[in-house]
Amino acid sequence: MSFFHGAIMRDENVTVSSLGADIRSLRKSRRITLADLAATLGRSVGWLSQVERDLSYPDRADLARIAQALDVSISSFFKVAIPPEEEGHIVRAHARRPIGSRTEGLTEALLSPDLTDDFEVIHSVFAPHSFLPEPLSRPTQEVCYIIKGKFEIALDGQHFQLEAGDSFRLRGQQFQWWNKHDTPCEIVWVISPPIY
Repeated sequence: MSFFHGAIMRDENVTVSSLGADIRSLRKSRRITLADLAATLGRSVGWLSQVERDLSYPDRADLARIAQALDVSISSFFKVAIPPEEEGHIVRAHARRPIGSRTEGLTEALLSPDLTDDFEVIHSVFAPHSFLPEPLSRPTQEVCYIIKGKFEIALDGQHFQLEAGDSFRLRGQQFQWWNKHDTPCEIVWVISPPIY
């Protein structure tokens, strides 16, 4: 990555072209106001508004604080170099944006080109014997398809055993998951609104 005096260079090989829109989408999905996020960052509302409209660009420290405040990996704001004609349309397997991992044993990548749609598509890999320690809920609607492996999910306390080819839906209810098997489980999630 190209850094100059700590500032992120606005360059096709560094930050995603939808950086401002992605930040705005993540902020709104978390129901955080522009003023609240600006205060958390120690920045003005005007500056943050300009970042969200791609008129100003955060330096590396600001981008790290934005990622932390929005509970995402800073790596989700960077991209692998791709041909300009593919940007915003095509996501190659080697160029997926990593989302990071909020839970040990879970790795995720964005299959959508960016976060500017009303939904996002995520590819998740659950390591053998991984699990979500505490139930959680989020203000989303999600449809999930199991590509490979076996998976157990509790929806509002009711347990379901799933395997490749099965799918399930979440509508804001509390959930918890487990991969109790010796092989990874892969799932594709369609989530609205975007939360990563």
